[in-house]
Amino acid sequence: MRFFRKKNSDGLKSSTPLPSQKQNPDQKNALKTDLQANIKILKDSLGESSDIIFREIRIGKEGTIKAGIIFTDGLTDTPSLQNFILETLMIDNKGNELQKKMSAGKDLINVLKDYAMTVGEIEDLTSFDVLYTGLLSGDTIILIDGYAQGLIISNKQWAERGVTEPSAQTVVRGPREGFSENIRINTALVRRRLKDPNLWTESKVIGRKTKTSIAMMYLNGVANDKVVEEVRLRLDQIDIDGILESGYIEELIEDSPYSPFPTIYNTERPDIVAAALLEGRVAILVDGTPFVLIVPALFVQFFQASEDYYQRADIASFIRLLRFFALSIALFAPSLFIAITTFHQAMLPPALLMSLTAQREGVPFPAFVEAMLMELTFELLREAGVRMPRSIGSAMSIVGAFVVGTAAVEAGIISAAMVIVVSLTAIASFVSPTYDIAIAVRLLRFAFMIAAASFGLFGITVGFIALILHLCSLRSFGVPYMSPLAPFNMSNQKDTLIRLPRWKMFTRPRLINQKDVVRQQSPADAKPDPTNRNELEGD
Repeated sequence: MRFFRKKNSDGLKSSTPLPSQKQNPDQKNALKTDLQANIKILKDSLGESSDIIFREIRIGKEGTIKAGIIFTDGLTDTPSLQNFILETLMIDNKGNELQKKMSAGKDLINVLKDYAMTVGEIEDLTSFDVLYTGLLSGDTIILIDGYAQGLIISNKQWAERGVTEPSAQTVVRGPREGFSENIRINTALVRRRLKDPNLWTESKVIGRKTKTSIAMMYLNGVANDKVVEEVRLRLDQIDIDGILESGYIEELIEDSPYSPFPTIYNTERPDIVAAALLEGRVAILVDGTPFVLIVPALFVQFFQASEDYYQRADIASFIRLLRFFALSIALFAPSLFIAITTFHQAMLPPALLMSLTAQREGVPFPAFVEAMLMELTFELLREAGVRMPRSIGSAMSIVGAFVVGTAAVEAGIISAAMVIVVSLTAIASFVSPTYDIAIAVRLLRFAFMIAAASFGLFGITVGFIALILHLCSLRSFGVPYMSPLAPFNMSNQKDTLIRLPRWKMFTRPRLINQKDVVRQQSPADAKPDPTNRNELEGD
């Protein structure tokens, strides 16, 4: 299938295929001129499915023209079908209007499309492949006896979840709207925030069986053209039978599939997508899922929450630094405890060393086995809490962790200090605002524990150096994953580890955006003027 792109008057960029381009049917795939033959082929192909409704009607003066109405029950708006299609064809145009238009040299299909149909979107139809896609998407199909051509009328409607508060990315201060499973609702939520004609949307259909709608959104003139073209190329290269969630797309287009670190950001918040588009990123929306993909994604981006930009700069900076500190605890706390208690006891104060030794008296396992048992147990409890019903999942996790930890200490299997370390590690792993980066930290934690049990602090140091080298080698659609830290960019440090006041953030990220860099007035003009305050105080 070949796509073309056209720019509408409002700046919307689409890649909807023209009927002449998307339909080049061979003799076997082309519609027949006989209505009954077309209906028989459809019934045989669809297996006499009970939810596919076939309705044969007669239109025109004295009902001389036979037509077929085909739609999918449950996916089609039945009231609009009755009021704007059936009533229009069978009652409103029952007189001589159709014959008058046809006698003037107009084709019946064009007469129906131009004078009879009172619905918004209508497309010509010449092949069975396009007919199946439209029919199973909720459109209504009109076939006319004697014509190897039909009409696709867009009147989709099905039960769906409305706009609700996101459950995975909650905030104390900020919008409460979250994406839904309908791609048109999702694009509308983004466009409601960015009322710019340069917000372009390119639509694609991916999946041989599912025919899933994909939308690529970006700000023309702000997004990097090379990144946009790379995203477009990777999406066009996907050839798979089905796309059921945006995770399918993420796995097929990511740069480093074997890395534990995600190189594509996903979110269910429209405000995050709008902010990413303003920075020059590209959003990928997938029909059927509330999670939207954002590229390119950087390492520091996974520790930035939308709430950071709704609070004061000092509070947001403190919380962001707290997240990076929690990352170090979640990654290194168990391995450091294992290394120090196993190889480097001289680093501990004598009183603390004696306390730890007393606690470990009678414990049959070394520190590494203790940590592995506790970590695996906590991972099991966490996964069980997620999979269980919501009403008892959180209670089971809390009670299970408390009971298991207390019983293990009292039984002398695990030391109390190890329970404290593992609990602190678990709490720190929940601080990250993004679930994907928390999973990567959970996986790497076990690798650092093995390195600490084998070589002590030397193993942790070597593992940390290897981790930094790996992170610096990653790319996300051509952008270095660790930027603006590596390569270091001083101008972009205003929104990396800390967030400076908004009147200082007057440029967009340099490596992501290379056009229209300035997003607000200069800092000298935007900074509050104390002179005005003094004049007001004088008044």
